[in-house]
Amino acid sequence: MKTNKEMLSSILKTTQMGQIGIRCVENAAVTADLKKELAAQRREFDAIETEAHAIAQQRGWRVRELNPAVRTMSELMAKAQLSGGNVDSKIAGMMIQGSTRGIIKGLKNAHQHIHQDERVSALNQRLMDFEESSILRMKPYL
Repeated sequence: MKTNKEMLSSILKTTQMGQIGIRCVENAAVTADLKKELAAQRREFDAIETEAHAIAQQRGWRVRELNPAVRTMSELMAKAQLSGGNVDSKIAGMMIQGSTRGIIKGLKNAHQHIHQDERVSALNQRLMDFEESSILRMKPYL
């Protein structure tokens, strides 16, 4: 079972992964519409991360952030996946895969969460809803 603090750490890591993924690909996007969409998604991940930090600070929790090695590996993998072919389609596919992983992680967290803190649960739901809408917004670029 996960505590509120562990769940908040997981939310934080998911938002950081999303931001890293977007930063790695947004300059490679070909169409202006996709670049605009990626920027909007990056801002939402940032807003959720900011709220996670605020909750942790209010509760006096030290939450775990994404491991620097994971950050580096993610950046390298994202750049490698962009070679050749329709870049916008590849970016959309990568974003859909990342959002799907985020939803799975969020659902597992919700099912393993004990003594649910309303703000933490609501933030987890906000992140899952955002990930779901992100998938829908990426489909046209496939």
